[in-house]
Amino acid sequence: MDAFSASSSGTPGTPGASGTPLNTVAVVGLGTMGTGIAEVLAVAGREVVGIDISEQAAAHAVAALEASTARAVRRERLTEGERADALARFHTATDLRAAADADLVIEVAPESYEVKQQIFRELDGIVRPDTILATGTNALSVTRLAADSARPERVLGLHFFNPAPAMKLVEVVSSVLTAPGAVAAVTELATALGKEPVAVGDRPGFVADGLLFGYLNQAAAMYEAKYASREDIDAAMRLGCGLPMGPLALLDLIGVDTARTVLDAMYAESHDRLHAPAPILKQLSEAGLTGRKAGRGFYTYAEPDSGEVVRDALTPVEGARQTRGREVRAVGVAGSGTMASGIAEVFAKAGYDVVLAGRSEEKAVAAKARVAASLSRSVDKGRMTAEAAAKTLDRIAPCGSYEAFADVDLALEAVAEDLEVKRQLFATLDKICKPGAVLATTTSSLPVVACARATSRPGDVIGLHFFNPAPAMKLVEVVRTVLTEDEVHATAREVCATLKKHPVDCGDRAGFIVNALLFPYLNNAVKMVQEHYATLDDIDAAMKLGGGYPMGPFELLDVVGLDVSLAIEKVLHREFREPGLAPAPLLEHLVAAGCLGRKTGRGFREYARR
Repeated sequence: MDAFSASSSGTPGTPGASGTPLNTVAVVGLGTMGTGIAEVLAVAGREVVGIDISEQAAAHAVAALEASTARAVRRERLTEGERADALARFHTATDLRAAADADLVIEVAPESYEVKQQIFRELDGIVRPDTILATGTNALSVTRLAADSARPERVLGLHFFNPAPAMKLVEVVSSVLTAPGAVAAVTELATALGKEPVAVGDRPGFVADGLLFGYLNQAAAMYEAKYASREDIDAAMRLGCGLPMGPLALLDLIGVDTARTVLDAMYAESHDRLHAPAPILKQLSEAGLTGRKAGRGFYTYAEPDSGEVVRDALTPVEGARQTRGREVRAVGVAGSGTMASGIAEVFAKAGYDVVLAGRSEEKAVAAKARVAASLSRSVDKGRMTAEAAAKTLDRIAPCGSYEAFADVDLALEAVAEDLEVKRQLFATLDKICKPGAVLATTTSSLPVVACARATSRPGDVIGLHFFNPAPAMKLVEVVRTVLTEDEVHATAREVCATLKKHPVDCGDRAGFIVNALLFPYLNNAVKMVQEHYATLDDIDAAMKLGGGYPMGPFELLDVVGLDVSLAIEKVLHREFREPGLAPAPLLEHLVAAGCLGRKTGRGFREYARR
């Protein structure tokens, strides 16, 4: 019989057995997370006992709760009366025996089996038989912690996200030992707290952190390899993916040592080298440079626990570049698709004369018409005047031959993502474009140097990877090969500044910054579904609510196109030879079946056909 039945006819004395919710909750561990959880519970009307062996930590929790609720009153999220009631419901203690009357205990102690198991053993002798014991771990095995308890069926995971008062996601983690009634009771509580509970199984990182920390680890390794600066890596992921924070800044916020612990646990289970903590995480941790809490991690902060980044020896110096770029007045854009028309619009808006060349005059005219429609939408939305839109459109000259590129200062291709097609185009541009013209490719995954070698002037070739839609996206990855001249690199950056785009420098390797970090994350999400660990909806919800992503991974895959995603993942796997980068078979099967996402009406989800 289920000792945790939530029905009204359940065993007397069990949570929910008589319709009684989890009214009294003990929170063990009053660090930032524990204090945040206590605040959520107290504000929502629960009696809360905060327990910490440190009197100083307990006092700090009270002060933090007073300060945060005072801010809530100023912002009119609470009344003075509600604040007073919440503070009255919060009590602190330094002894676990204070949890004796709790309906639920949530431990948020340090990520150590020894520490957590000791807490659970002591609680077994203190709490009622029907009390639910929840661990807030995001790295350790809930099953292992439960197995060491006298009543493993009442142990589960309740993983809040930091800051707990603001973050909506709560992962409810079941082990094979957990009673369904216990899961139902805490899920009901999470909903009552205004949170979005997601049911997951017991594996390191669960859903959100399981996807997030692999991505963070790869960003740390990318920085350690000196592939790109910390500022460029962070800017690339913020501007290219719409993330609230870059990965290295996020590592500092989470704690470099915490990230290393989570990754160690993930690697112990997966043996995937992508989860093996990057050596720099160990080096920073052992040096005490654990991020914001220490005042220094990947970045340097004004003081410990401050979010204010201050200059250090690695901070780029504005205006330090000595090389000046070449003058660019006229630009040739090769291609007639969405990306080509978007780039033509961007350059024309910035005052450049643009030659837009397609494979035929008809295709080029259609591409210009696409620009006209985009400009018309901008006028309708009040973003530009009709006069400015007309002048912008007049700067674009469509043509059906690349011969029109003879006098351009910058020729930029946005044709099919096929290396042989691009090589042939660069060979053609080499013959047509005047000496000194910069030749650029917008490739997102192919080697720029291969395009450069198709010309007699490889030093004039560079990658300018715009993001779709080009008029809206601020990021441009500036991809320099080993042959690119300094003057050409300077030209590319100066052009980006004129376009009001944010350039990030990176080397010529597959995926550059954004795709090299984004697509392994997407691939890992597919593997989670493939392994029946979590549903599409739960994974998408977890990453939007727990990671601050503007779209869940499956929403994004369907928008990008499963065929495009698979092609990029194959390129990354071929370049880096990491087994963990091999495309998930489920993705390959969907592409083989013609389920390519929104463009075909079906991908991971089905869409109404237009």
